Amino acid sequence: MPKSAVVLLSGGLDSATAAAIARDAGFQIFALSVDYGQRHRFELEAASRVADALGARQHITQRLDMSAIGHSALTDAIDVPKHDAASEIDTGIPVTYVPARNTMMLALALGYAEVLEAADIFVGVNAVDYSGYPDCRPEFIVAFEQLANLATKAGVEGTLRFRIHAPLISLTKAEIIRRGTALGVDYALTHSCYDPADNGAACGRCDSCLLRREGFRQAGIDDPTRYQYNEDEPRTSWPDA
Repeated sequence: MPKSAVVLLSGGLDSATAAAIARDAGFQIFALSVDYGQRHRFELEAASRVADALGARQHITQRLDMSAIGHSALTDAIDVPKHDAASEIDTGIPVTYVPARNTMMLALALGYAEVLEAADIFVGVNAVDYSGYPDCRPEFIVAFEQLANLATKAGVEGTLRFRIHAPLISLTKAEIIRRGTALGVDYALTHSCYDPADNGAACGRCDSCLLRREGFRQAGIDDPTRYQYNEDEPRTSWPDA
């Protein structure tokens, strides 16, 4: 019988790749998505599509209203930063950072894993081509794994030794895309944009869109993303240009 793993599945490119890696490693996937009040709710629909495509044993969506806390462009009435190129992305922690989001999501995944008696949790965080979030760094993953084994009944009693897998942590976006493509990930099913149009089309200018688009370019793989504009058009005709 295959081992079980909880996979945090946002519906984006990275989490879809992490899920595919878990499946390739022989794990039975129990996918967990979190409805945290994000404005880009299309990612939850994408998560459902990805879970189905990867043959997840179960996919649940947990409600956690972080919009009540606010203070993030992803949950509050704050403009999402836009740029014309990935090279323009600020190096500091951006306003799209959601306070303690990954800590809370991993805590939910940990609870789910303990109930399933699954020792393995996969998360698609990345510390190379990313937006500078503090909870995407290797030291955060190491610290949370230590916490997982101190803060749970299974960990204290020794019935499980929890492992937090972050297989993308040191990969570039291009490397992630190549890895996922080799594993059969259909990136057309995923959604990364922080500020999509009402029909779900990606803005093409937020940090997430720019990193995604540049990743496909560097990987030499066609980008299946549906954008709000045509790259052949003059930039002055793009939305919010």
